[in-house]
Amino acid sequence: MKVAAIVGSIRKESFNLKLAYYIQHRYKHLFQLDVLNIRDLPFYDQDTESAPPQTVVDFKGKVAEADAVLWVTPEYNSTIPGVMVNAIDWLSRVDQVMVGKPSWIVGSSMGLLGSVKAQGHLRDILFASGISSPLLPGNEVYIGLVHEKMNEKGELTDKLTIKHLDLVSENFVKWAKEQSRLKQLQSLV
Repeated sequence: MKVAAIVGSIRKESFNLKLAYYIQHRYKHLFQLDVLNIRDLPFYDQDTESAPPQTVVDFKGKVAEADAVLWVTPEYNSTIPGVMVNAIDWLSRVDQVMVGKPSWIVGSSMGLLGSVKAQGHLRDILFASGISSPLLPGNEVYIGLVHEKMNEKGELTDKLTIKHLDLVSENFVKWAKEQSRLKQLQSLV
């Protein structure tokens, strides 16, 4: 299974970027994770949406080719970061490559709540008409105090967090495969 990861922080030492790479390595036996670069995406512009720059074409192509999307979000001002909104804007326009594509969300922060508000907003956005991405239910991953749960190599060290992420990753793969089967059945009807 191919999964595209969209990380809402473009900072080089971002805990959420490290988390995405940790997931990529730890669960390579479950899925192939491609951590996408959103740093170079231009601001969404309706004037160019029908003939977007090559960076947008490449980005949307990778999402379209993926079987699912992993959203990895920090929390900025109690919501998702602007760079993530910009990526969503590109994905939701013209060919709408996210429609029907399974998603799951993880996130971390140095605060106690681990991006809970941002993830709530992201859930609302993923249900919007231009996105319409089914979202893994009941498997929230909020990693609070991430700076105390991750070592200098970007590896999670907190055993309870790892155990929970192991369970959610396995649940996601099972659920995404069910979503794929349902989609195939619906296409036959």
